[in-house]
Amino acid sequence: MAPPVSMEKGLALPQDCRDLVHNLKIRGRYVLFLAFVVIVFIFIEKENKIISRVSDKLKQIPQFVADANSTDPALLLSENASLLSLSELDSTFSHLRSRLHNLSLQLGIAPAMEAQGQEAVAEKPSQQAGAGTRRHVLLMATTRTGSSFVGEFFNQQGNIFYLFEPLWHIERTVFFQQGGASAAGSALVYRDVLKQLLLCDLYVLEPFISPPPEDHLTQFLFRRGSSRSLCEDPVCTPFVKKVFEKYHCRNRHCGPLNVTLAAEACRRKDHMALKVVRIRQLEFLQPLAEDPRLDLRVIQLVRDPRAVLASRMVAFAGKYESWKKWLSEGQDQLSENEVQRLRGNCENIRLSAELGLRQPAWLRGRYMLVRYEDVARRPLQKAREMYRFAGIPLTPQVEDWIQKNTQAARDSSDVYSTQKNSSEQFEKWRFSIPFKLAQVVQAVCGPAMHLFGYKLAKDAASLTNRSISLLEERGTFWVT
Repeated sequence: MAPPVSMEKGLALPQDCRDLVHNLKIRGRYVLFLAFVVIVFIFIEKENKIISRVSDKLKQIPQFVADANSTDPALLLSENASLLSLSELDSTFSHLRSRLHNLSLQLGIAPAMEAQGQEAVAEKPSQQAGAGTRRHVLLMATTRTGSSFVGEFFNQQGNIFYLFEPLWHIERTVFFQQGGASAAGSALVYRDVLKQLLLCDLYVLEPFISPPPEDHLTQFLFRRGSSRSLCEDPVCTPFVKKVFEKYHCRNRHCGPLNVTLAAEACRRKDHMALKVVRIRQLEFLQPLAEDPRLDLRVIQLVRDPRAVLASRMVAFAGKYESWKKWLSEGQDQLSENEVQRLRGNCENIRLSAELGLRQPAWLRGRYMLVRYEDVARRPLQKAREMYRFAGIPLTPQVEDWIQKNTQAARDSSDVYSTQKNSSEQFEKWRFSIPFKLAQVVQAVCGPAMHLFGYKLAKDAASLTNRSISLLEERGTFWVT
């Protein structure tokens, strides 16, 4: 009887076929590996573009001059407090960044921006050592709320490095379409730039300055003269003839701003302070408050929205032509877009204040709410409260400046002036705003006015009668 035939032997392929299959398997593995590497590099490159927002393509985009006094309605929380466009988008970015970071470490590579960040940290050991005492103060406001005046309280102190509206450059360089994730993305760009500035990485502004700096020299930094730290030695370099600086220093002639010298001066100062009017919602600042390199103190400055609108219609007259036309022609209804813009602004302010007053764990001891009207009536007292909140000793230098600049015989005609008789200034709007306009603001911004203690005017007579106060007194609960 013939022996049984082995199945393996019966199905055995010729040697040539086996070699071909083996080669195909090896080549297939190489192809898959190469494809994987290519995909990884593509994702890492996309990560750098998403996180940094400083791609060269930004400079190819037409300059976008945003309405400095408007608020993008897309940044508002919806009525059911959905965080889809805010927290979820932020979480997605963070998750993607974490995964790609781990993957890049496994492959022995690192994203360009992260490598630069590591170099920057390595160059700043003194700042790391002093992280326990260095304060980072953020004055968060909107336009025409008196933020320039209050910002001077910190600008006048010699051991504080103060920057005036650095996010102005980002707003005019990066274009985001209105709506949803794109609008939330603009807030993330503001926040990421803000974090680097608080860490004295002033180079982060260079891609957004137009025209771009050459060899870290620029004469186009917005309102340089509003920062004493940028106009004192050694940042104030010798004056260069025939070089025009649009935002020059106030009391001395300086050469173009050297960003490297400015960054070094920032690190030498004991504390850092920034004034911004482009951070719309407080919740975006949570990563900054939780960053161990920062000791963040947020001061939110608010003002009666009727006064804000009256001031904006003077300072930004061209942007409020529709309001003036509505007033002069006696139309029954104002443009719905204008009403929604006003409502969005008030709601963003209110939502941020409510979040701060709730004292979530990440904000506990880091948030202070201040009304401009209280600062105007008692400037020295409020300055001392703000410095006490920030944990910074107030110097006689600041006290002297407050005394001299809040007792002026008459207010400056400059709408951006920080010199004024503050005890009279805060109620001047009552005599310049028509009651019809005040009614619109009261109807649209009622919830915010109620939260901040601004009383409604019942008629034109009560609006212009100084003996009738439109301001409720508030206690120390404003500091949380």
